[in-house]
Amino acid sequence: MLPDIQDQYEPRGIPLHRVGIAGVRYPTRFCDGELKQSGIATFDLAVTLEEHRRGTHMSRMVEAIHETMQELDPRSLPVALKSAAGRLDAAEIEVRIALPVATTVTSPASGRESWQASDVEIVATWNSQMSRVATTVISEVTSLCPCSKAISDFGAHNQRSSVRVAIIGRDDTAYPLDVMSIIGLIREVGSCPIYPLIKRPDERFVTMQAYEHPAFVEDMARDVSTRLREQQLEHSVQVRNFESIHSHDAIAAVQWSPDSAM
Repeated sequence: MLPDIQDQYEPRGIPLHRVGIAGVRYPTRFCDGELKQSGIATFDLAVTLEEHRRGTHMSRMVEAIHETMQELDPRSLPVALKSAAGRLDAAEIEVRIALPVATTVTSPASGRESWQASDVEIVATWNSQMSRVATTVISEVTSLCPCSKAISDFGAHNQRSSVRVAIIGRDDTAYPLDVMSIIGLIREVGSCPIYPLIKRPDERFVTMQAYEHPAFVEDMARDVSTRLREQQLEHSVQVRNFESIHSHDAIAAVQWSPDSAM
Protein backbone atom coordinates (compact mmCIF):
# COMPACT_ATOMS: atom_id res chain seq x y z
CA MET A 1 0.00 0.00 0.00
CA LEU A 2 1.12 3.56 -0.67
CA PRO A 3 2.08 5.54 2.47
CA ASP A 4 -0.45 8.09 3.79
CA ILE A 5 1.93 10.90 4.77
CA GLN A 6 -0.71 13.45 5.72
CA ASP A 7 -2.10 11.03 8.32
CA GLN A 8 1.18 10.98 10.25
CA TYR A 9 1.48 12.19 13.87
CA GLU A 10 2.21 15.92 14.21
CA PRO A 11 4.64 16.60 17.11
CA ARG A 12 4.49 20.43 17.29
CA GLY A 13 1.10 20.43 19.00
CA ILE A 14 -0.42 23.39 17.11
CA PRO A 15 -4.07 23.12 16.01
CA LEU A 16 -5.11 24.84 12.78
CA HIS A 17 -8.37 26.74 12.46
CA ARG A 18 -8.71 26.40 8.68
CA VAL A 19 -7.23 23.76 6.39
CA GLY A 20 -8.66 22.94 3.01
CA ILE A 21 -9.07 23.84 -0.64
CA ALA A 22 -9.90 27.17 -2.28
CA GLY A 23 -10.94 28.38 -5.70
CA VAL A 24 -12.56 25.13 -6.86
CA ARG A 25 -14.71 25.95 -9.89
CA TYR A 26 -17.39 23.34 -10.32
CA PRO A 27 -20.65 22.98 -12.27
CA THR A 28 -23.72 23.39 -10.08
CA ARG A 29 -27.48 23.39 -10.34
CA PHE A 30 -28.76 26.00 -7.90
CA CYS A 31 -32.27 25.42 -6.57
CA ASP A 32 -33.68 27.00 -3.42
CA GLY A 33 -37.39 26.43 -4.03
CA GLU A 34 -37.85 29.70 -5.93
CA LEU A 35 -34.85 30.08 -8.24
CA LYS A 36 -33.47 27.32 -10.48
CA GLN A 37 -30.30 27.98 -12.43
CA SER A 38 -27.26 26.06 -13.67
CA GLY A 39 -23.75 27.43 -13.91
CA ILE A 40 -20.21 27.35 -12.55
CA ALA A 41 -19.74 28.09 -8.85
CA THR A 42 -16.50 28.70 -6.95
CA PHE A 43 -16.03 26.67 -3.76
CA ASP A 44 -13.73 27.04 -0.75
CA LEU A 45 -13.98 24.13 1.70
CA ALA A 46 -12.06 24.00 4.97
CA VAL A 47 -12.00 22.16 8.29
CA THR A 48 -10.36 22.56 11.66
CA LEU A 49 -7.32 20.36 12.23
CA GLU A 50 -6.37 18.91 15.61
CA GLU A 51 -2.90 19.53 16.98
CA HIS A 52 -1.75 15.90 16.63
CA ARG A 53 -2.75 15.54 12.95
CA ARG A 54 -0.29 16.51 10.23
CA GLY A 55 -2.80 17.10 7.45
CA THR A 56 -6.34 16.62 6.21
CA HIS A 57 -7.87 14.61 3.36
CA MET A 58 -8.13 17.26 0.63
CA SER A 59 -9.14 14.83 -2.11
CA ARG A 60 -12.17 13.92 0.00
CA MET A 61 -13.18 17.58 -0.07
CA VAL A 62 -13.45 17.53 -3.85
CA GLU A 63 -15.44 14.32 -3.52
CA ALA A 64 -17.79 16.06 -1.05
CA ILE A 65 -18.38 18.92 -3.48
CA HIS A 66 -18.97 16.50 -6.34
CA GLU A 67 -21.34 14.22 -4.44
CA THR A 68 -23.29 16.60 -2.16
CA MET A 69 -23.06 20.15 -3.54
CA GLN A 70 -23.48 19.91 -7.29
CA GLU A 71 -27.20 20.03 -6.56
CA LEU A 72 -26.88 23.25 -4.58
CA ASP A 73 -29.80 23.89 -2.25
CA PRO A 74 -28.85 26.26 0.62
CA ARG A 75 -31.55 24.66 2.76
CA SER A 76 -29.71 21.33 2.74
CA LEU A 77 -26.16 22.64 3.24
CA PRO A 78 -26.03 21.83 7.00
CA VAL A 79 -26.83 18.19 6.23
CA ALA A 80 -24.22 18.10 3.43
CA LEU A 81 -21.60 19.62 5.72
CA LYS A 82 -22.35 17.19 8.54
CA SER A 83 -21.82 14.32 6.11
CA ALA A 84 -18.58 15.85 4.81
CA ALA A 85 -17.29 16.46 8.35
CA GLY A 86 -17.82 12.78 9.13
CA ARG A 87 -15.91 11.75 6.02
CA LEU A 88 -13.08 14.11 6.91
CA ASP A 89 -13.10 13.24 10.63
CA ALA A 90 -13.37 16.98 11.40
CA ALA A 91 -14.95 18.73 14.37
CA GLU A 92 -15.91 21.80 12.33
CA ILE A 93 -16.30 22.46 8.62
CA GLU A 94 -17.03 25.54 6.49
CA VAL A 95 -17.88 26.01 2.83
CA ARG A 96 -17.84 29.28 0.89
CA ILE A 97 -19.69 29.32 -2.41
CA ALA A 98 -19.80 32.16 -4.95
CA LEU A 99 -21.87 32.17 -8.12
CA PRO A 100 -23.71 34.67 -10.33
CA VAL A 101 -27.44 34.37 -10.91
CA ALA A 102 -29.62 36.11 -13.47
CA THR A 103 -33.24 37.22 -13.20
CA THR A 104 -35.52 38.66 -15.85
CA VAL A 105 -36.65 42.27 -15.55
CA THR A 106 -39.17 44.16 -17.66
CA SER A 107 -38.41 47.70 -18.80
CA PRO A 108 -40.99 50.05 -17.25
CA ALA A 109 -42.29 51.80 -20.39
CA SER A 110 -41.44 49.64 -23.40
CA GLY A 111 -42.17 46.33 -21.68
CA ARG A 112 -38.99 44.77 -23.10
CA GLU A 113 -37.50 41.85 -21.15
CA SER A 114 -33.81 41.47 -20.34
CA TRP A 115 -31.57 39.65 -17.86
CA GLN A 116 -30.14 41.32 -14.77
CA ALA A 117 -27.18 39.58 -13.13
CA SER A 118 -26.55 39.53 -9.38
CA ASP A 119 -23.82 37.87 -7.34
CA VAL A 120 -24.61 35.32 -4.64
CA GLU A 121 -22.25 34.26 -1.87
CA ILE A 122 -23.10 31.52 0.63
CA VAL A 123 -21.00 30.77 3.70
CA ALA A 124 -22.13 27.72 5.69
CA THR A 125 -20.56 26.36 8.87
CA TRP A 126 -21.30 23.18 10.81
CA ASN A 127 -20.10 21.74 14.10
CA SER A 128 -21.70 19.50 16.68
CA GLN A 129 -23.23 22.48 18.51
CA MET A 130 -24.68 24.52 15.66
CA SER A 131 -25.05 25.16 11.95
CA ARG A 132 -25.02 28.60 10.35
CA VAL A 133 -25.71 29.76 6.81
CA ALA A 134 -25.07 33.33 5.63
CA THR A 135 -26.65 34.05 2.24
CA THR A 136 -25.37 37.23 0.59
CA VAL A 137 -26.80 38.87 -2.53
CA ILE A 138 -25.04 41.75 -4.28
CA SER A 139 -27.07 43.74 -6.80
CA GLU A 140 -27.38 47.30 -8.09
CA VAL A 141 -29.87 50.15 -8.10
CA THR A 142 -29.88 53.81 -9.12
CA SER A 143 -29.65 56.55 -6.51
CA LEU A 144 -30.18 60.29 -6.90
CA CYS A 145 -28.65 62.69 -4.38
CA PRO A 146 -31.26 64.54 -2.24
CA CYS A 147 -28.79 67.35 -1.52
CA SER A 148 -28.01 67.86 -5.22
CA LYS A 149 -31.72 68.01 -6.01
CA ALA A 150 -32.38 70.53 -3.24
CA ILE A 151 -29.65 72.99 -4.19
CA SER A 152 -29.71 72.80 -7.99
CA ASP A 153 -31.83 74.88 -10.35
CA PHE A 154 -31.85 72.05 -12.90
CA GLY A 155 -31.63 68.31 -12.33
CA ALA A 156 -29.51 66.41 -9.80
CA HIS A 157 -26.59 64.01 -9.97
CA ASN A 158 -27.25 60.29 -9.78
CA GLN A 159 -25.21 57.10 -9.91
CA ARG A 160 -25.28 53.35 -9.69
CA SER A 161 -25.28 51.92 -6.19
CA SER A 162 -24.15 48.45 -5.15
CA VAL A 163 -26.29 46.95 -2.39
CA ARG A 164 -24.95 43.95 -0.48
CA VAL A 165 -27.42 42.12 1.78
CA ALA A 166 -26.48 39.14 3.95
CA ILE A 167 -29.15 37.10 5.73
CA ILE A 168 -27.92 34.86 8.54
CA GLY A 169 -29.82 31.69 9.39
CA ARG A 170 -29.11 29.07 12.03
CA ASP A 171 -29.95 25.42 12.65
CA ASP A 172 -33.53 24.61 11.56
CA THR A 173 -33.97 28.05 9.96
CA ALA A 174 -30.65 28.11 8.11
CA TYR A 175 -32.20 29.68 5.00
CA PRO A 176 -34.99 32.03 6.11
CA LEU A 177 -35.13 34.19 2.95
CA ASP A 178 -34.58 33.02 -0.63
CA VAL A 179 -32.34 34.73 -3.18
CA MET A 180 -35.22 36.00 -5.35
CA SER A 181 -36.79 37.72 -2.35
CA ILE A 182 -33.51 39.41 -1.45
CA ILE A 183 -33.07 40.61 -5.05
CA GLY A 184 -36.63 41.94 -5.02
CA LEU A 185 -35.98 43.79 -1.77
CA ILE A 186 -32.83 45.41 -3.16
CA ARG A 187 -34.67 46.58 -6.29
CA GLU A 188 -37.26 48.34 -4.13
CA VAL A 189 -34.78 50.64 -2.37
CA GLY A 190 -32.88 53.59 -3.76
CA SER A 191 -34.25 55.97 -6.35
CA CYS A 192 -34.96 53.55 -9.19
CA PRO A 193 -34.21 49.93 -10.15
CA ILE A 194 -31.58 49.09 -12.76
CA TYR A 195 -32.88 48.01 -16.18
CA PRO A 196 -30.30 46.51 -18.59
CA LEU A 197 -32.49 47.23 -21.64
CA ILE A 198 -33.51 50.90 -21.89
CA LYS A 199 -35.39 52.38 -24.84
CA ARG A 200 -36.09 56.12 -25.02
CA PRO A 201 -39.48 55.92 -23.24
CA ASP A 202 -37.82 53.84 -20.52
CA GLU A 203 -35.02 56.38 -20.11
CA ARG A 204 -37.58 59.13 -19.62
CA PHE A 205 -39.44 56.99 -17.07
CA VAL A 206 -36.41 56.01 -14.96
CA THR A 207 -34.94 59.52 -15.04
CA MET A 208 -38.16 60.97 -13.71
CA GLN A 209 -38.68 58.19 -11.18
CA ALA A 210 -35.20 58.70 -9.78
CA TYR A 211 -35.75 62.47 -9.56
CA GLU A 212 -38.97 61.92 -7.62
CA HIS A 213 -37.32 59.47 -5.16
CA PRO A 214 -33.97 60.91 -4.03
CA ALA A 215 -31.99 58.74 -1.59
CA PHE A 216 -28.72 59.06 0.27
CA VAL A 217 -26.51 56.01 0.72
CA GLU A 218 -27.54 56.16 4.39
CA ASP A 219 -31.23 56.06 3.42
CA MET A 220 -30.79 52.88 1.40
CA ALA A 221 -28.94 51.03 4.15
CA ARG A 222 -31.60 51.99 6.69
CA ASP A 223 -34.50 51.15 4.36
CA VAL A 224 -33.21 47.62 3.76
CA SER A 225 -32.50 47.08 7.44
CA THR A 226 -35.96 48.32 8.44
CA ARG A 227 -37.68 45.78 6.20
CA LEU A 228 -35.53 42.92 7.45
CA ARG A 229 -36.06 43.92 11.09
CA GLU A 230 -39.79 43.73 10.49
CA GLN A 231 -39.26 40.06 9.59
CA GLN A 232 -36.96 39.51 12.59
CA LEU A 233 -34.12 38.41 10.32
CA GLU A 234 -30.50 38.65 11.39
CA HIS A 235 -28.68 40.57 8.68
CA SER A 236 -25.95 42.90 7.53
CA VAL A 237 -26.29 45.54 4.81
CA GLN A 238 -23.57 47.38 2.91
CA VAL A 239 -24.28 50.04 0.29
CA ARG A 240 -21.71 51.69 -1.97
CA ASN A 241 -22.43 54.60 -4.30
CA PHE A 242 -20.16 54.80 -7.35
CA GLU A 243 -20.26 58.57 -7.18
CA SER A 244 -20.62 60.47 -10.44
CA ILE A 245 -19.33 63.91 -9.40
CA HIS A 246 -16.83 63.02 -6.66
CA SER A 247 -13.40 61.38 -6.81
CA HIS A 248 -14.49 59.02 -4.04
CA ASP A 249 -17.35 56.60 -3.39
CA ALA A 250 -19.87 56.87 -0.56
CA ILE A 251 -20.59 53.93 1.75
CA ALA A 252 -22.99 52.96 4.54
CA ALA A 253 -23.32 49.74 6.52
CA VAL A 254 -25.47 48.28 9.30
CA GLN A 255 -25.87 44.91 10.97
CA TRP A 256 -28.63 43.67 13.27
CA SER A 257 -29.90 40.54 14.97
CA PRO A 258 -33.09 39.90 16.96
CA ASP A 259 -30.93 39.10 19.99
CA SER A 260 -29.27 42.53 19.91
CA ALA A 261 -32.68 44.22 19.98
CA MET A 262 -33.61 42.66 23.33
